[in-house]
Amino acid sequence: MVKSMTAFANKEINNGDVQLSWEIRSVNHRYLDASVYLPEGFTHKDAQLKEIIREKLGRGKVDAKLVCQFLGESHESEIKINQAVVNGLLAAQAELTKIAEQSTSEKLTSLTVTDILQFPGVKETSEIEYVQYDKAVIILFKEVLNSFVENREEEGARLKEMLISRARNIVTIVSQVRERRPLVVAAMRDKVLKRLSELDIDADPNRIEQELVLQAQRLDVDEELDRLESHIEELFAVLDRNEPIGRRLDFLMQELNREANTLGSKANDAKTTKCSVELKVLIEQMREQVMNIE
Repeated sequence: MVKSMTAFANKEINNGDVQLSWEIRSVNHRYLDASVYLPEGFTHKDAQLKEIIREKLGRGKVDAKLVCQFLGESHESEIKINQAVVNGLLAAQAELTKIAEQSTSEKLTSLTVTDILQFPGVKETSEIEYVQYDKAVIILFKEVLNSFVENREEEGARLKEMLISRARNIVTIVSQVRERRPLVVAAMRDKVLKRLSELDIDADPNRIEQELVLQAQRLDVDEELDRLESHIEELFAVLDRNEPIGRRLDFLMQELNREANTLGSKANDAKTTKCSVELKVLIEQMREQVMNIE
């Protein structure tokens, strides 16, 4: 199943005591890069949450954020301070101030209350207070992650339809070029023979035929057309795989683009050149969307 790497989902619960809100978003990335942002008191769940993400997702830069808001009176405006950490922080500031004055004669800016409170470990939290919500945090996370995966699949289905539509257009263009090539070769042959007749020289027929064969070989694009068709067949097959396929699709886009460029260089015909340009436009449109596929 095709899955997009770009998606978003959020969900929250309120049990009267606490309000938990999860938000997950992702963008494309070469590998799976998961980041979980947790409020103080829930950071011990980081490893477990990342493992849950790895079980569900294959690629993408994923950011998951938990917001926790206590609603009960027992949690209102009570901040416990770790006095030892604060004392150490102030002592370090005093020492740094002395060093700065001795070396640069400049005085460091004093720490504000906000600076001190934001320092890790200054505000103490009760583990018992948070542990009772661990189960709810995990359950809600799995629910929002499932919604997130569904969103990825829905977007992936739209991307798949777009790729199939462009691929079918490529097949049509390849067929048109294949049908036209005998006319191009014939036109080349007539042009060479006409020039020779205008020169009014007695040329060796065998030599002329050899040159015509060489010219025809230079214009031969059967291999390029065969490879284009082969890559499109592979594209259809890959789109039906039930696994991450983004990297394989990216490789196919490179191969398709290479064959389209070679076709253009061998065209020797305005209509074939136009077809080559149309192919490259379609391939570029596909490549841009493939970048978002897991």
